[in-house]
Amino acid sequence: MPSPFDALVRDLTDDDRSVWRAAEDQLVALGVQVVDTLLPYAGEDGPSRLKWGAESVLHRLGDQAVPRLREIRRRGPGHLRGSALKVLVDLGGAEYLDDGDLGAVERLVRIKLEDERPVRVPSEAGRWLAFPADRLDDAVAALGLHDLRPATTVMGVAAATKATDSLEFRDARERTRTAYRVFITPAFETLLTDVPIQNWCMLWGNSFIDQLDGFALADKLSERCGEAHFYILDPYNSAENWYVSREGHQVRSFGSYDHPRFQGEPLPFELEYRKYVDEDEAEEYAEGVPDALTAADNLSVEPGRMPASGTHGHGWLATTHPAIPGARFKGALPI
Repeated sequence: MPSPFDALVRDLTDDDRSVWRAAEDQLVALGVQVVDTLLPYAGEDGPSRLKWGAESVLHRLGDQAVPRLREIRRRGPGHLRGSALKVLVDLGGAEYLDDGDLGAVERLVRIKLEDERPVRVPSEAGRWLAFPADRLDDAVAALGLHDLRPATTVMGVAAATKATDSLEFRDARERTRTAYRVFITPAFETLLTDVPIQNWCMLWGNSFIDQLDGFALADKLSERCGEAHFYILDPYNSAENWYVSREGHQVRSFGSYDHPRFQGEPLPFELEYRKYVDEDEAEEYAEGVPDALTAADNLSVEPGRMPASGTHGHGWLATTHPAIPGARFKGALPI
């Protein structure tokens, strides 16, 4: 039987902005009765005008839609239960889920963790920190991380680079503060035999690194962990950076737009690398290695597809404030 709201749903796909905005406004005004009609479209895979419009209406309904969404999770209809779960997490994070759904998500994460090899860490663009894997506790203390929870790499990277990874809140003194969500990868073995530390973790968190300065964070990490690195790949601006800190101090860095581009004395891998460059590369590598991925490959681990045999343990999601657990961050994550 056709829904009485079908005409408005069709208008959500109209090319005329005024038409689809008017349809959204009318659907929002109708309230919770439109939830069942819109959920199938909100659960579609891939982007579409209709999916975007349906999700926009549900998000604008906000808490008004939550009781119905929870009822669908408990009693069905079954074909809407998956979409209802996603919208609930989009509206209020895992805090909007009941104990049964929370337990189901945690069980699914545990199952996925048992069979997630090999994992892949983004290598096309981004910024990340690296620190010795056997100093995980020191890294957590140095950065003031809280609420560590096991996470698959797909889940963690999405949480720290694509989904909501910062949250403003009021502290006990009514000051506006910001909490961040970060992801610590499993431990990865370096492929080089002459590097004394064989296992490294990476830390991803775009807002955290951007707002708290990745270079300063690397210094703070290395003060507790002995050594830490910061890497940036920015293909949009044709820029790369790599930064090595030991015992709390910079020892070597490169930045495409820094002046000078290199700081500190060349590291052993750079001297070795320079021996084997051809004539065309001699000038480019005269001062050192200007490639962040090459530096990462020689100093810690290069992101990308990580060999299963060299991957140990699992990743962790964490937040930067004890009052803000990970469940407060909005947005459904892939597992």
